[in-house]
Amino acid sequence: MSQKVAVLGTGKIGEALLSGMIRSGWATSDLVVTARRGERAAELTSRYGVTVVTNAEAAKTADTLILTVKPQDMGALLQELSAHIPADRLVISGAAGIPTTFFEDRLPAGVPVVRVMTNTPALVDEAMSVISAGSHATGDHLAHAEEIFGAVGKTLRVPESQQDAATALSGSGPAYFYFLVEAMTDAGILLGLPRDKAHDLIVQAAIGAAVMLRDSGEHPVKLRENVTSPAGTTINAIRELENHGVRAALIAALEAARDRSRELASGSS
Repeated sequence: MSQKVAVLGTGKIGEALLSGMIRSGWATSDLVVTARRGERAAELTSRYGVTVVTNAEAAKTADTLILTVKPQDMGALLQELSAHIPADRLVISGAAGIPTTFFEDRLPAGVPVVRVMTNTPALVDEAMSVISAGSHATGDHLAHAEEIFGAVGKTLRVPESQQDAATALSGSGPAYFYFLVEAMTDAGILLGLPRDKAHDLIVQAAIGAAVMLRDSGEHPVKLRENVTSPAGTTINAIRELENHGVRAALIAALEAARDRSRELASGSS
């Protein structure tokens, strides 16, 4: 890799990205990081052998800046960076809900910005990262973002107008599955299983179902029908899910997540 990349605000997602890039072949000499706390900086240097710099130094020396700070901290970070970023730097934002115009309005004219919404399975290299171009970003910039985030999973390009929907589906998506596993584990306990056995049964069912969805090419309705025999156990369970409005509740939940992403984009607290 010939370009120097800086990860600013190296928390869990930033560290997962850094680790994935190194495993994918990026040289540590091409990577720098920033961290707010001295002990965190020392930890990153010890663990990965990367150089820790200030935000201003990163802006001056790195070709690509990946901003992974919390959305509420992004304005202050951009104010700190704006005086040091040349127009040929690529800025990649990983902040939920913040549009590329927010960055373009606060950075020097012409700085290309790419918006990425990834998710926590980046920690195990199974992320889905949704990528959108700002007004100055080119196809090469998008390809570079894909190269970086491809180190921790899959990538998908979408128009920025679809980012709030992608955040609701994918960015928040793992939490819905954890919630479902939690509820099913409680049900298993109610049915008489020990918690650890209920957990193992559900997790393996989830993994198996996910792999079948990914690899079979079958529609989820078809896969569900394959499990649902006439007058059997599964159809009775599905009937109860429909009676309790689970499908409608999921749709409403994702709409709520999308709406909150839009509120964050508009600056609502």
